Amino acid sequence: MNPILADALQVGALIAALALVHRPLGDYMAGVFSSGRHLRAEKWIYRLVGANPDAEMRWTAYLRAVLAFSAVGVLLLYVLQRVQDTLPLSLGFAPITPDQAFNTAASFASNTNWQSYSGEAAMGHLAQTAGLAVQNFVSAAVGIAVAVALVRGFARSRTGELGNFWADLVRGTVRILVPISVIAAILFVAAGAVQNFGGIHQITTVTGETQSISPGAVASQEAIKNLGTNGGGYYNANSSHPFENPNGFSNLLTIFLLLVIPFSLPRTFGRMVGSVRQGYAIVAAMGLIWFAGVVLVTWIEYAHPGTASQIAGGAMEGKEQRFGEGASSLFAVSTTMTSTGSVNSFHDSFQGLSGGVLLLGMMLGEIAPGGAGSGLYGMLVMAVVAVFIAGLMVGRTPEYLGKRIGTREITLAALYILVTPALVLTGTAVAMATGNGESSMTNVGAHGFSEVLYAYTSASNNNGSAFAGFSADTVFHNTALGLCMLLGRFLPMVFVLALAGSLAEQKPVPATAGTLRTEKPLFTGLLVGAILIVTGLTFFPALALGPLAEGLAA
Repeated sequence: MNPILADALQVGALIAALALVHRPLGDYMAGVFSSGRHLRAEKWIYRLVGANPDAEMRWTAYLRAVLAFSAVGVLLLYVLQRVQDTLPLSLGFAPITPDQAFNTAASFASNTNWQSYSGEAAMGHLAQTAGLAVQNFVSAAVGIAVAVALVRGFARSRTGELGNFWADLVRGTVRILVPISVIAAILFVAAGAVQNFGGIHQITTVTGETQSISPGAVASQEAIKNLGTNGGGYYNANSSHPFENPNGFSNLLTIFLLLVIPFSLPRTFGRMVGSVRQGYAIVAAMGLIWFAGVVLVTWIEYAHPGTASQIAGGAMEGKEQRFGEGASSLFAVSTTMTSTGSVNSFHDSFQGLSGGVLLLGMMLGEIAPGGAGSGLYGMLVMAVVAVFIAGLMVGRTPEYLGKRIGTREITLAALYILVTPALVLTGTAVAMATGNGESSMTNVGAHGFSEVLYAYTSASNNNGSAFAGFSADTVFHNTALGLCMLLGRFLPMVFVLALAGSLAEQKPVPATAGTLRTEKPLFTGLLVGAILIVTGLTFFPALALGPLAEGLAA
């Protein structure tokens, strides 16, 4: 079969599968977070942590719970790594160094899963399962909980109450993430992924060298790392490793998992605010940006500009022969436009312009469709900005879902938008100015700068993927990137929850003939335009120094 046709069929099958589950999964999640009933297992958890799941929280209390829970997660994961040599199932691995342990703890608690180490050569079974895998569940559930709190802010009126964080956290984990992950893990095992707690194996590579490979609970880790848009990998080669991603079926399953919750949450939003058409407008904006990214990257990679690629007959450097250019491009766009970070190819080897598209996908805020929860609340913040811009155009007080967008709301939205550019550009500038960026670059010139820019973009946006040529395991980068991950995750949540509280306190404004119809295709177009202009142009100078300069010089 023609490879381009095969790739088109693969994209079509993925879109069909996502469309098939969009309504039932979205409706199910809306029911989960609207239900007043608690499962028996959930009641046990509430007793264990001493939480009252029926107590409503204002945004300040909700935020304190989010920050406290996440801080405990960072601390526990840090300690687990530092003492892993004294724990069972350590496989004889030494404790993780302090700076790397901080980086990894910040990474997994912030839903980033950036890894400056090789998993098979550093982490024992207990650290992988009791530490990293647990954070894969709860960090994703935290993101979903914050998104649901913002949705309640739009849905409720004359109250500052946004629900209960502990109930949202537990329900998201027990009723959504765990059952879907169990099914996905079984499918991964059926496809050939590893799932055991065996010891280290010494194998001989095709070049005659010896390599140590540790098995583990790989299939279950793969399921939740992608479903929860966490990323990372059990092995250094990530989803290009045959133990993690054995074949074409597991590759498509991986991409489906990392997209399914972010693309279904707009339906949840529509149901909870009482208008499914509002959800369709949001998911349409997400889908347009994602599809444009897939087409662009696939086209650039098939065009394989550059002398080396033309001589070789294709841009296959850094890509798995099992997947090829099309499946690698689809995976790359999907993982950078969500906050996932798992990869089946080395993004460092993509063409300069392709790398620019992947960078832009993260720089937009990873909202197309974004991470589990974070994509929805990021898109809703941009919807507030789009409505505000439309109101300025016609000289009318902007309204969204019956809520006025005043000075307080647009200030919080603006602060949310400014967090990531400040972290990315400041982090990159400091790294380059101090020489730490240049010393970690494998390449020189525009591509080397792209490696540094990609690292700080990935960390600040809680993505976790990297240009493979960047050497991140230094005290400076472990510390700086760890701080970027924590600030990039939790500072935006402060503004999102404050915005939710402000909206929930408002009295609904009745729609009139002059009200902007935010469920129409016109608004979807306005929303996409606002995203590209407001956030995309912020990073244009940095992109011009890196991927654009490299791509135009090819």
